Amino acid sequence: MKRFFLLLLCVFAPLRFTQAAPPNVVMIISDDHHWGDYGFMGHPQIQTPNLDKLARESLTFRRGYVPSSLCCPSLATMITGRYPHEHLITSNDPPVPAGMAKKDFAKSQAFTDGRNTMIKDLEAWPTLPKLLGQAGYTSLQTGKWWLGDYTHGGFTAGMSKGGRHGDEGLDIGRKTMQPIYNFIAQSRKDAKPFFVWYAPMMPHDPHTPPERILAKYRDKAPSEPVAKYWAMVDWFDETCGDLLGYLDKEGLAKDTLVLYLADNGWITDPQTGRYAPKSKQSQYDGGVRTPIMVRWTGKLAPKMSDTPVSSLDLFPTILKACGVKAPANLPGLDLADESAIAARKTLTGECFTHNFVDMAKPASSLRWRWLLEDGWKLIVPAPQNEQGEPELYRVTDDPNEEKNLAAAEPGRVAALRAKLDAWWSGR
Repeated sequence: MKRFFLLLLCVFAPLRFTQAAPPNVVMIISDDHHWGDYGFMGHPQIQTPNLDKLARESLTFRRGYVPSSLCCPSLATMITGRYPHEHLITSNDPPVPAGMAKKDFAKSQAFTDGRNTMIKDLEAWPTLPKLLGQAGYTSLQTGKWWLGDYTHGGFTAGMSKGGRHGDEGLDIGRKTMQPIYNFIAQSRKDAKPFFVWYAPMMPHDPHTPPERILAKYRDKAPSEPVAKYWAMVDWFDETCGDLLGYLDKEGLAKDTLVLYLADNGWITDPQTGRYAPKSKQSQYDGGVRTPIMVRWTGKLAPKMSDTPVSSLDLFPTILKACGVKAPANLPGLDLADESAIAARKTLTGECFTHNFVDMAKPASSLRWRWLLEDGWKLIVPAPQNEQGEPELYRVTDDPNEEKNLAAAEPGRVAALRAKLDAWWSGR
């Protein structure tokens, strides 16, 4: 009998060490979306039931940040896990040659050459799709994509073919979700784990929501432009519900790591409908703050956290969950590592000009650096592009950054400035 049990142990013991299949990965990236414009973040009017549900099911960080408040560098940071000054994609567009009219620039050789430089800078890095691909993943790009054909990012499939910021990829969400569903179905047929980049141009302008959604906000918003933006957020939430519902319907939810954030913030000017100060492109929380969510059902306990985290943390989080070795010296942390996240004392960021100044010298395009520590936020302008003095805000008490405390707290400014300068040293 003893020999019989030993035989059984030999037969079945290997099963205990069989590694679980790696999770699929779905990354949802909102576009030009203020950090407070969600039901779960307390907005009194905007309805986001699907993202509210995702927040309840996720490890949700209400105080997430992106290093830079501009679309292209922010997205490049997510896919490389590096700061803009590292991957060199600090801006949306190449520098405009002296004397050239802006209307002529997009059709010029200088524009093409600059775009090619941006693409080469991206290709120099091991991106998420490349690293996951080496581990057997197939990957799909949809939505916003600034850096040429989707293959430049290492994706195995995609919608964008080389236009300035997404071309055909911008149909996702606004017109269809089917390319994602087709891709997932093919990946399952091929028995491969998948990575989906869902980055629709939503709620990004043009703010053209369906009338059925806009009608919900016309009488609640202070102006028609604001109502349209609110409706765009609602519409975007609806598409997220379609995507997450598909995962549920296909029995994939438990096997899929879902991550959410916005690329940068947005505040609607009530008269013009364009972005207001202290939002997109700015150094303020209205530009750089976003909720960040990570859902891995059965593996990561849902929790709401006010610990500040960064979009830089998504890269190592995904790789760790997928069992892929991360590159050395990543600035981000695994969001599932609670002790490491709690031990980090500061977050840093950098905002740059919309067009590059010198594509080989990130500091030439720098506008502001910022540092967050213990509820305090220091902002330091770069004299080569911005005038003014450092600003200091107690953002936990003053989330709209209305009361500059720099003059009242010179010692704190100096201490935080020393840490910011140490981080920036040698750039």
